[in-house]
Amino acid sequence: MPSLKVGLIGCGQVAQSVHLKILTGLPNVELIALAEPDPGRREAASRMAPKAMAFDSYPELLEMPNIDAAVICLPTFLHADATVAALEKKKHVYLEKPFATNLNEAKRILEAWQKAGTVGMIGFNYRRNRLYQATRECVQSGRLGELVSVRSVFSTAAKKLAGWKQTRQSGGGVLLDLASHHIDLVRFLFGQEVREIGAAMRSHKSEADSAALQMKLESGVLVQSFFSLSAVEENRFEIYGDAGRLSVDMYLSLEVEVRESTQNLARLKQLGRGMRSLAKSPYILEKLRSPNREPSYRSSLSHFVKAALGDQPASPDFWDGYCSQAVLEAAEESARTGRVVSLTDLVPEKAIG
Repeated sequence: MPSLKVGLIGCGQVAQSVHLKILTGLPNVELIALAEPDPGRREAASRMAPKAMAFDSYPELLEMPNIDAAVICLPTFLHADATVAALEKKKHVYLEKPFATNLNEAKRILEAWQKAGTVGMIGFNYRRNRLYQATRECVQSGRLGELVSVRSVFSTAAKKLAGWKQTRQSGGGVLLDLASHHIDLVRFLFGQEVREIGAAMRSHKSEADSAALQMKLESGVLVQSFFSLSAVEENRFEIYGDAGRLSVDMYLSLEVEVRESTQNLARLKQLGRGMRSLAKSPYILEKLRSPNREPSYRSSLSHFVKAALGDQPASPDFWDGYCSQAVLEAAEESARTGRVVSLTDLVPEKAIG
């Protein structure tokens, strides 16, 4: 099988700890170029990928005719320009989340992607975490019965943020950083779009670093979510149906936990499941061996490479990125105005379908 010749645009901390390690180890991938304006980061990345040409700007990288694909790991406010530039050169593009800083930028990316006709994939890698895939299978199987409500939490401990992450205008804030992941997971897990949203936000340590959302899905199911960059390390979902409850903790769970609605021995069975999980825990080793301790990064990039080499659609694609961006924009409008916002006019019919 031929190799996909890749250029990595942006070599910051996450790119070095995740993307570089994966791209230099994936089969059927040749990382042939890097672009990073910071000399120190560029030098560190070159040590990790010594065969790759190093540039201080991405336009130079994109001029290389033998590059098939670009993996973009830039600050959010640079996403739209870099992605559009890569698509105009007919490159396949893997864009790290979030999609863009606003819906106008998201529309620019969509238009360029439609014209290019290449693979466009957004880095919502949690879709490929085996816990969330098992969650989706359980929901779709009907085991929980008719869905009633959903709760999710995604938060991190307070830490020093890069300058661009401290203000919303440059792409910071908890909605873009964390909420974008869970909004995409809601669409993935339940196969439904968000139709209404209410939101409240707070600036604690940095601008818009905490948010509480209440969303209504197409079926009427309510989803309550809390996000913060200034709380504790937590990432979990609880899904309630009239036949049972599912809970999954991305950091602590070895498998999803399902508790039936009426069950006298629920706690004893739960303990038994926990003991069995420890006995069959390849997921622990998988996490420990993965860059940045998250196996879905590798799975996501592998899927992109396979799609690009086969000229096949990738998932999640840029429509999924756009839909997540539309929910974020509606949440900000709700927080600003104090009213519930409908997404009917924000998501194009093609994106919904």
